[in-house]
Amino acid sequence: MTESANEKVELRLGLPKGRMQAKVIELFNDAGIPVSIDEREYRPRIGNGKAIVFGSREMVYEAKLLKPQNIVEMLQAGSRDMGFAGADWVCELGADLIELLDTGLDPVKIVAAAPENVATAFASSRGDLTKMIAACKRTPIVASEYEGLAKAWIDKNLPGAGFVHSYGATEVFPPEDADIIIDNYATGSTLRANRLEILDTLMTSSTRFYASKTAIADEDKREAAEALVLLFRSVLEARRRVMLEVNISAELLDELVAILPCLRAPTVSHLGGGDAFAVKVAAPRDMLASLIPEIKRRGGTDIVATQISQLVP
Repeated sequence: MTESANEKVELRLGLPKGRMQAKVIELFNDAGIPVSIDEREYRPRIGNGKAIVFGSREMVYEAKLLKPQNIVEMLQAGSRDMGFAGADWVCELGADLIELLDTGLDPVKIVAAAPENVATAFASSRGDLTKMIAACKRTPIVASEYEGLAKAWIDKNLPGAGFVHSYGATEVFPPEDADIIIDNYATGSTLRANRLEILDTLMTSSTRFYASKTAIADEDKREAAEALVLLFRSVLEARRRVMLEVNISAELLDELVAILPCLRAPTVSHLGGGDAFAVKVAAPRDMLASLIPEIKRRGGTDIVATQISQLVP
């Protein structure tokens, strides 16, 4: 492809509708790529409808809101270039995609769960269908939206069990309509509310940024994908850190620097009008509760912690 200063490249994006939607749109906005969606609209506007320049290319986004499982299917088919979906649906659908970034957003586990009596029988039966039939008073039935994952689990752990495909609210199937469910959970509150116990964890999942193999084979789209990943990473890394600034006397500087966590090395600069220094580091947010008192104990003063919007190591 011949490059020019005005070369335009269109990226067809799939944005997730539902549980993942708000956090993905927030990720775009925090990365400096505004996303706007009108009520009942399925075609978001990215970058206020304007091209975003990456190097010598102008990237034009055409986006559509889709269910995550449909995004996986569209990426596999090549009608979308890139999109966000859970790793669970990529695994369930057996899609051959390129994972560009694990955002870590909306983490869930895919688990097998059952009422207490079935869970107890399963733990002691070691896959013996006869014992499970005695406990369930029928051939055990497994309910799930994840047909592929569920049937693979049945073959491995309970050969001969039945399967029923659920279309949401899988947790309400036991005990009358199913004996075991395979479903995703984040906090476990839904399982507890329905008196279900975890039998097994099939996999962990989170919101991830994927590309089709066709898109990655295109140099322009691959470079655009790399630029987006850089921006998204900068936001995710910034959320984990704060900019910590502290003043310290010269004689205490080395003792302070020795305890400061940072990406490479602290930024140290002379304070005007005295033999003292200003020290600045991008510190992990989850260390602040122990770090700030220790900084104060070692002679640090004028400690300031500020939010970082983006951080590119």
